[in-house]
Amino acid sequence: MPDIDLGSHTIQSHGFKVAKVHKHDWFILLLLVVIEAILLIIEPFHRFVGEDMMTDMKYPLKGNTVPVWAVPMIAIVFPFVVFLVYYFTRKDIYDFHHAILGLLFAVLLTAVITDAIKNAVGRPRPDFFWRCFPDGKGDFDPLTKDVICHGDKAVIKEGYKSFPSGHTSWSFAGLSFLSWYLAGKIRAFDRRGHIAKLCIILFPLLLAALVAISRVDDYWHHWQDVFTGALIGSIIASFCYLQFFPYPNDTNGWAPHSFFQMMEERNRGHSSAQRVNSFHMQQPEVEASYMGRNNGMSSTESTSREHDTTPVLDAMEAGRKY
Repeated sequence: MPDIDLGSHTIQSHGFKVAKVHKHDWFILLLLVVIEAILLIIEPFHRFVGEDMMTDMKYPLKGNTVPVWAVPMIAIVFPFVVFLVYYFTRKDIYDFHHAILGLLFAVLLTAVITDAIKNAVGRPRPDFFWRCFPDGKGDFDPLTKDVICHGDKAVIKEGYKSFPSGHTSWSFAGLSFLSWYLAGKIRAFDRRGHIAKLCIILFPLLLAALVAISRVDDYWHHWQDVFTGALIGSIIASFCYLQFFPYPNDTNGWAPHSFFQMMEERNRGHSSAQRVNSFHMQQPEVEASYMGRNNGMSSTESTSREHDTTPVLDAMEAGRKY
């Protein structure tokens, strides 16, 4: 990775300027936060659950191996720490800003899509029976055979949010973005055969996969839920990363697009300034050369007059005649 202008683009010098350029992106990001909050409040679709369907929904009601509060720590805070370490190493505000903005968009877009689908589908969780009937006594409508839940309303509401897995989609969104980021920074695909680099870029994906597996082990999700959640998070993260950074196997894959655009504009400005300075510097030289040429011509004429022997020869010729 080339050392270009290290320490010349910091938060103090260019932070506000870069953020201002992306003010509309930050506004949309805040809008996504509001949408996500609304999606968490509204009631999901209550899918029909008949008595004969309860066979696959009697798994024990357990706690979360990975708590809800830990998901943002894994998906957002952990990658943020990596970005921060890299920033203090190279002092590149373009990279730092775009990494954070891309990460937050990846996670929040994934969250909105995941919870919108959750509320629309309303798939019961594997432990739905115990959420609906905490005392173990089922109660069903005599006509439709649909469940008549008498458990805690908040627990029942959460029981209709199985598909897709939020823990999984959040984890894969944040950690897939981090995996892309690390691949670009360590030049994992530079065709030099350093296969050990794959261990670095696969570690975040392994961590996300373990979170996904815990959701099945805790009987909070079916395997289809975590598979779809992983797919959503990975795809959204890929789109968000490539919006700001080149592919990791690209020659310039170590820095964001805007960094090279900035360098190109600055070099273009320097070239124009150099041409102008060169023109101003050459003017005195041209004038001096011109004056020197004129002086040379005058000197030549004077010298020619001084060394002109025509009058002498004419006088000698006249003497011969007389």
